[in-house]
Amino acid sequence: MITELSDRTLGQWLEHWSETSPDKEYLVYSDRNLRFTWKTFNKRVDDMAKGLISIGCLRGTHIGIWATNVPDWLTFLYASAKIGAVAVTVNTSYKQNEIEYLIQDADIHTLCISEGVFDGSYVDMVNTMLPELKTTQRGYLTSSRFPVLKNVVFIGQEKFRGMYNTSELLLLGQNVSNHKLNELKNQVSCHDAVNMQYTSGTTGFPKGVMLTHYNIANNGFLTGEHMHFTSGDKLLVCVPLFHCFGVVLATMNVLTHGCTQVMVERFDPLPVLASIHKERCTALYGVPTMFIAELNHPMFNMFDLTCLRTGIMAGSLCPVELMKQVNERMYIEITSVYGLTETSPGMTHTRIDDPFDVRCTTVGRPFEFTEVAVIDPETGEHLADGVQGEICCRGYNVMKGYYKNQQATDEIIDNDGFLHSGDLGIRDTNGNYVITGRIKDMIIRGGENIYPREIEEFLFHLEGVKDVQVAGIPSEKYGEEVCAFIILHENSNLSEEEVREYCRGKIARHKTPKYVLFVDAYPLTGSGKIQKFKLKDIGLKMLEERGTEVI
Repeated sequence: MITELSDRTLGQWLEHWSETSPDKEYLVYSDRNLRFTWKTFNKRVDDMAKGLISIGCLRGTHIGIWATNVPDWLTFLYASAKIGAVAVTVNTSYKQNEIEYLIQDADIHTLCISEGVFDGSYVDMVNTMLPELKTTQRGYLTSSRFPVLKNVVFIGQEKFRGMYNTSELLLLGQNVSNHKLNELKNQVSCHDAVNMQYTSGTTGFPKGVMLTHYNIANNGFLTGEHMHFTSGDKLLVCVPLFHCFGVVLATMNVLTHGCTQVMVERFDPLPVLASIHKERCTALYGVPTMFIAELNHPMFNMFDLTCLRTGIMAGSLCPVELMKQVNERMYIEITSVYGLTETSPGMTHTRIDDPFDVRCTTVGRPFEFTEVAVIDPETGEHLADGVQGEICCRGYNVMKGYYKNQQATDEIIDNDGFLHSGDLGIRDTNGNYVITGRIKDMIIRGGENIYPREIEEFLFHLEGVKDVQVAGIPSEKYGEEVCAFIILHENSNLSEEEVREYCRGKIARHKTPKYVLFVDAYPLTGSGKIQKFKLKDIGLKMLEERGTEVI
């Protein structure tokens, strides 16, 4: 029985395992045979921390990590944590407008980037954002648009004008004393913010969710406890680290249990299956579409997966039939976690020893030291079992707040300390929770939170658009797909493809509308407000009438 939470910081956890199991493998990239023990990884983190200090990063500095799951992603996370800085994790799908918004809003001082993804070069986008890099000596960056930003670090060995690379940063760190590093380490408290993730939350444009060492380390620890993790486990991580799913439910679980994290840089079912087979992984995480891709891979039967025992399927609606296949063909006693970035993220979790039907049809019981309640969104009354209301939560896992946005923080956390999820659900008589819908109109596509207003305001600038509303259309593959309902100006002959082309390269792929429907009017209430919840049914009917298959 778990009787208390830990006050250890992320750095202290890392140093604990470096001392107690120095030669045990911590981080493995099986596809390139790259292996770090706890001791060698901790040494690299300290060296990187000194490198960050050498370029002006100190306690409270905001360090952006915009990268796929490259080997040094975690090095920068823990190096930031050790000096009391805040790692701002950036969505790998971000495009020009989105990264510029985040750099400004988050007050990024140092931005660490990898090469990019197949449809977007981070190096090119950073150079577009900061033309000064081409003519400025490293360490002397001055930008009128981004006055706080002082450094760009390329995670790798390539050299780019105006940017440090990893080896140069480690070399600069040799000039920083251990005394200076220890001085900063000693100032870090478990209640300091250590990670900031951008989410749309329940309203408006993306906001920075401030999470503390105490929030995420304990959430990761309890997640592992629910699946009976021990130091002998090996967790295959193919979900992105910029998400709570990757950085908390996976990485913090490994950090607090002293086990091994086997990484895949970008999700691809073949390297995932091969890594499980080669490294004898015992656990696997993923969103439903990842498990579908693995099960349906033509080489699936070539790999021995009998080493697997447990894992998490989360991020969107988890179909019962898929969970059965994962259990039968991949040997995984699957569990699911429900929560929000604002709750670090786990609020409820099915346990590995719950009956299969409980793990398939509910999101489980509350995390320890967490109070979950179903509250009437109108009256604030706490509701009885079986009565639908808003899922709310208070406890150690509730965020520190939204960065520079006290008003939004006060809107989501009530006077009693309950964080309001915006999700509707019930609690059954066994204490398990079932999510039944959403008060908010946020779209969740393949685990990604998409707020319609952001896309609507973007599309308003497209010539020919008179009005636009964005809503989610159900999808078996992704849970939901983005659909734009557009009212055109008179005489406009804007096409669906022109709308999508306008989005291409300017907003993230997952936010680009899959469906574009032209309408004459929107469903309204008696007071003239748009009834957005009706758009889903209108969209499905329109797509059916024109013979478009919804998948």
